[in-house]
Amino acid sequence: MNLLYMCDNILNLSMAKGHYVALWGRQSCLRTRFPARPAAWKGGCSQDWLPHKNIFVCFTLALVTLSCARKPGGIQPGPEFSKTFQEALIAAKPGAVINLPEGKHEVDRTLSLSVDNVTIRGAGIDKTVLSFKNQKTGSAGLLVTSNGFTLEDVALEDTKGDGIKVNGATGVTIRRVRAEWTGGPNEKNGSYGLYPVQCKNVLIEDSVVKGASDAGFYVGQSKNIIVRRNRAEGNVAGIEIENSQYADVYQNTVTRNTGGILVFNLPDLPVKGGQITRVYENQVFENNTENFAPKGNIVAKVPAGTGVMVMATNHIEVFKNSIRDNQTVNVSIVSYLTTGNPMNDPGYDPFTESIYIHDNTISGGGNAPAGRISASLAPLLGKPLPAILYDGVMNPARLKKGKLPEEARICIQRNGDAAFANYDAAHNGKRVDRTLAHYDCALPALTEVAAGGQ
Repeated sequence: MNLLYMCDNILNLSMAKGHYVALWGRQSCLRTRFPARPAAWKGGCSQDWLPHKNIFVCFTLALVTLSCARKPGGIQPGPEFSKTFQEALIAAKPGAVINLPEGKHEVDRTLSLSVDNVTIRGAGIDKTVLSFKNQKTGSAGLLVTSNGFTLEDVALEDTKGDGIKVNGATGVTIRRVRAEWTGGPNEKNGSYGLYPVQCKNVLIEDSVVKGASDAGFYVGQSKNIIVRRNRAEGNVAGIEIENSQYADVYQNTVTRNTGGILVFNLPDLPVKGGQITRVYENQVFENNTENFAPKGNIVAKVPAGTGVMVMATNHIEVFKNSIRDNQTVNVSIVSYLTTGNPMNDPGYDPFTESIYIHDNTISGGGNAPAGRISASLAPLLGKPLPAILYDGVMNPARLKKGKLPEEARICIQRNGDAAFANYDAAHNGKRVDRTLAHYDCALPALTEVAAGGQ
């Protein structure tokens, strides 16, 4: 737009309202396309000229107007929302903040981001809602392959597949995000809600996942992880840390899932050797939802009514949690052999070692065990099942006089009146050990994860 033309319009509007710019003394003048001034006009320039100072004021106003006119309006609601959002993700520069408007917005495709150091920010966890109910292409809601990624204050509903998948990134922050399948538990729901995999420096906080058919919060094959102050409800697994190292999982509320918090190490994955995870100050209760994982998934074997499960991993510390009313078992420590799945990975260690369960408040539960193994344990151990169960399967190569080395022991201390049993799975329960004193030992406290996210 021509600046002089804009200036004409601005001053014409001003004069139409009876406002004139006063003139003082002789000034340089600039010709404009104004019509003749009204009779009341007095000034040092002729009627079809403007004083230099006034034209400067006018140009300033015009530039401001132009700037406002050209300023991007952001991603607007409407039928083009998906297209506009994806275009913004493609065009983003490092350091960009993409703001999403308040409201419920239909998204018909997988959105993807590959630019480093981008923040996507909504108006609030329940104020900006992306609905994928009519998704036509792709499966994930948002697929990210870039470093320095932040997502906050937004909800994703009813994605065909995973809610948010972040693959191979360093510096991942997910804050105040909700991923939900609104129809409730269903094996056709997406597998994972919030899903960083093969990432470093991960922070997930103050978020909510409901309805995932595998795990609500899943961090796999990753390193340096913090998962805190979240709510996992109505998933198969509430929170799962898998084949990962250096994780802190704390101050989460985990309820009405099939299994609450799972710390696993699985075979046949590119990254092995999951270890060094702290699970503390969580509320883990009433995780009794029937397992709705598709058949063949490893979590399909998690018995409904499982509170905390530690499987085939090392150096895990579970402490200061409130764990209650999980109808199969509140705390389970098992080897991968318990699954009955074949193992064809020569580099995989299926045994569980260096586990320290201490200072938890554990109550209720065990009164309605589910699943193949749990059902077989009821006749062996009686009901309710003990609150803390250990399968007793140890690596024969590590045993010295039938015992694990001190640093590899299973240690259980100060968990109130919680009952315990080693049900001796290796020998079909022939040597059940209920004597908690045999496991009354301590391991060095694991160190705090210094920082997750960016």
